Amino acid sequence: MTPLETGETLALVLLAAHIVLGFVATVAVSANRRPSAAIAWVLTIVFIPFLGTIAFLLVGRSRLPERRRAQQRSIDAHFAAQTSTAALPPDPSATPVWLPSIVRLNTSLGALPLVGGNTARLIEGYTESFDAMIEAIDAAHVRVHVEFYILVLDDSTRPFFEALARASARGVEVRVLADHLSGFLYPHRRETQEFLAAAGCSFRAMLPLRPLRGQWQRPDLRNHRKLVVVDGAVAFTGSQNLIDETYLKPSNVKRGLHWVELMMRIDGPAARELDAVFITDWAAEGGELLPFLEVPDAAAAAGASVALQTVPSGPSFDNDNNLKLFAALIHKAEHRISITSPYFVPEESILLALVTAASRGLDIELFVSEIGDQKLVYHAQRSYYEALLRAGVRIHLYRAPAVLHSKHFTIDDDVAIVGSSNMDIRSFSLNAEVSMLVHSRPLVDRMREVEDRYRSLSRELTLEEWLRRPLGEKTWDNLARLTSSLQ
Repeated sequence: MTPLETGETLALVLLAAHIVLGFVATVAVSANRRPSAAIAWVLTIVFIPFLGTIAFLLVGRSRLPERRRAQQRSIDAHFAAQTSTAALPPDPSATPVWLPSIVRLNTSLGALPLVGGNTARLIEGYTESFDAMIEAIDAAHVRVHVEFYILVLDDSTRPFFEALARASARGVEVRVLADHLSGFLYPHRRETQEFLAAAGCSFRAMLPLRPLRGQWQRPDLRNHRKLVVVDGAVAFTGSQNLIDETYLKPSNVKRGLHWVELMMRIDGPAARELDAVFITDWAAEGGELLPFLEVPDAAAAAGASVALQTVPSGPSFDNDNNLKLFAALIHKAEHRISITSPYFVPEESILLALVTAASRGLDIELFVSEIGDQKLVYHAQRSYYEALLRAGVRIHLYRAPAVLHSKHFTIDDDVAIVGSSNMDIRSFSLNAEVSMLVHSRPLVDRMREVEDRYRSLSRELTLEEWLRRPLGEKTWDNLARLTSSLQ
């Protein structure tokens, strides 16, 4: 065989292999995956076969291993059989006609009920949130549960860690969870863990990447939850991580960036349900299933009229729980929707729901940051602005140098969501999140005050201004949008 014939034969073999690879990828990738994501992965594998295949094997699976999902289902059944006896249904006369169907959806997805008899307070200030949690920890008698995506001992958070040490010294059981990968992305990892150990606090890393110990899954499946539960009766959750408001990055300090957050304190039986999320994650990382604490009936407490439902979501579930909840709420809204999300890269159903709601005549507004701390997400987010503006959605850009990191939205007059979940594909499918469904007219009125303050600190983006942006920005926005489907 001549060199020319050898080359032609090799080329044919490679072409045949490429065709087979493309066919196999099409069949394997498309199974139980959104068409847009499947197409993006197939094209990646076809056009860059070697790197595309490696990338898919590393990050192409958006669910945790079956063992973890089976464990989640088992714990869900356990909690479903132990619904809080202190739980009270909300006043039926004050319930939107569509709310029971939403509650049923959440219960079927996350196993936790809607419970009444709570009080809830919004906390806007960064240090004020730490102070409120420290006050609750200092009053703990039995146990304190702490879970944060980012957990760092620094000058700003030291008082919080010292409160944990004081609680442990009193004989209170203190358990702490933090995401494993995030511990390597921020400073003081060793100092943080050494402090907790010296204080007698139990610490576990969530979703560890330790292949030599058999602990491995898709690397970017992370636990993004933020919560603190004290004695099963007082809880905090929301958007804030346990780290300085600059996130300790020199580039942030140089630019004067600081994070704006929203947390919520909960007193009542709903704290017990939020504790179930911690208990689940603690069991997942160590096999120890902690019991619920028996807490007094909070129904008689003055002003305890807030109904709350805890909705966990993430890759340990078989469904995208928060995506289904958010889409359903947008479709159920009758006159107003206000969304705050630092990373807004909507899944197709969310985008369609918002555009449809705007066409129904609803008043819809979106609060996002004027600047971005994550370049790729920032440009992907911007790629959706034109469709939203054309539909009539009002977009408010929270002015720099603040980074609006709050994650919440309100529906009509008495329903809201507060939690850790962004409105992006990562939070919908890849991150473990926790959201609180709120039914309370007074609390939603308080959230309206927060939204009014955001509006006063923002500038409204117009369609005319957006269409005039430079060609280079449009190019980056559109290219970044393509990456959002690779999940």
